Amino acid sequence: MTPQTYIPIIAVGFAVIMILLRNRAPRTLRPQYLWVMPVVITVAMGFAIWGTSMSPGANHTPFTPLDWLVLAVGLTLGGAAGWWRGKMTTIEKHPDGVLKAQASPIGLILIIGLMAGRRALSAWLEPHAAALGLNSLAVADAFLVFVVGMIVMQRVEMFIRARRVQAGGTDGHVEATA
Repeated sequence: MTPQTYIPIIAVGFAVIMILLRNRAPRTLRPQYLWVMPVVITVAMGFAIWGTSMSPGANHTPFTPLDWLVLAVGLTLGGAAGWWRGKMTTIEKHPDGVLKAQASPIGLILIIGLMAGRRALSAWLEPHAAALGLNSLAVADAFLVFVVGMIVMQRVEMFIRARRVQAGGTDGHVEATA
């Protein structure tokens, strides 16, 4: 195996261990700051998309309606995955009004599965995009907008639930501790 093969595997393994250790205990949830990560990720992915389109040898043909559909599918599937992952997060309201959130291990399994699926699909789809009538740049960008959709919708779902609980409402996904 070459370093280009095993370094990403080691990095992902290290990240998974760190995430599992970090998610063992509930963390304070501040709904007023849930917008920060989606903005950072959206800007970063916007720069990534812009950077790939400006790289030497990039395909500069305009996107066709089918290419835009591929981007919309990526964003929609990412949004659905994010909404589901947000629902898997347990939110507890403590007597002092502080919200605590704990990510579900199932959510982490979802992320690992999506990363593996993305890697396998992109390895096959990007070289065969032209044969399918797609722009290879649109296919690569669809994987980036998938991540944006997932993070944005996860935070939106958690924000809606957190605000409902803070206002004294009930929510079937929230555990209230007395």
